[in-house]
Amino acid sequence: MTTSSALSAPIGLTVQQGIATLTLNRPEARNAISDEMRSLLIDYLEQVTSDNDIKALIVTGAGKGFCAGGDIKGMQARMNAPAGSVAFNGWKRQQRVHHAVSLLHNLPKPTIAAVNGAATGLGCDMALSCDFIIASQNASFAMSYIARGLIPDGGGLYFLPRRVGLSKAKELIFSGRTVAPEEAQHIGMIDRIAAPDDLLAAAQDWAEQLSAGSATALALSKSILNSTFELTQNQISAMGSQAQGICYTSSEHQASVAAFLARKAERS
Repeated sequence: MTTSSALSAPIGLTVQQGIATLTLNRPEARNAISDEMRSLLIDYLEQVTSDNDIKALIVTGAGKGFCAGGDIKGMQARMNAPAGSVAFNGWKRQQRVHHAVSLLHNLPKPTIAAVNGAATGLGCDMALSCDFIIASQNASFAMSYIARGLIPDGGGLYFLPRRVGLSKAKELIFSGRTVAPEEAQHIGMIDRIAAPDDLLAAAQDWAEQLSAGSATALALSKSILNSTFELTQNQISAMGSQAQGICYTSSEHQASVAAFLARKAERS
């Protein structure tokens, strides 16, 4: 079954064989994130999180670009605001950005960024916040905040060092330079490269493979793995013990054990 949001909306959502595809849909602006898109993104991510029929999520862009980052018109509006409200307005916007990124990063299902074109600034952050990144041969990546006199504010300060190491993350953030897919894969910034025409099909196939197992075990494993670098081994083990207790009671585990015992009985 395939469902679709309004095609004219700045973000579209489709579901095919249990895999949701969220498409940033402002190709005329290279899918730069506007305030409207940020709100829609939060709504759709909450919907995907709560829908048990959706097993995984793919994030991609319409047109030639993946996401050009924050909307320049929004930046102009912030600069033209009264001086006394600039900082607080910026803080409120940051809360929305961080909420959206947190929803994507902590989604209890596999997430794949299918990067079809340039992913710059916030667009690069969004890709990095997914579990996996598959990039078109036409894609590129840039932590371009430095060119606007800004720091990465969409999670890049957290996600990038975990993928490429601290020194390389500093080099990419300090320079803001563009990284081609081949280099991005070599340094661990992305996971796979696909031909442009094969990108979404490859992402769909990968998402189906990643989400074929127990949804309960997957969600619990992901929640623990996302904390691995911040916690001690004992803390991770304790979280694992609690999660395993939940898995013992899950319908997936019980069905798997019953099927195994039935096969064993047939062979004996």
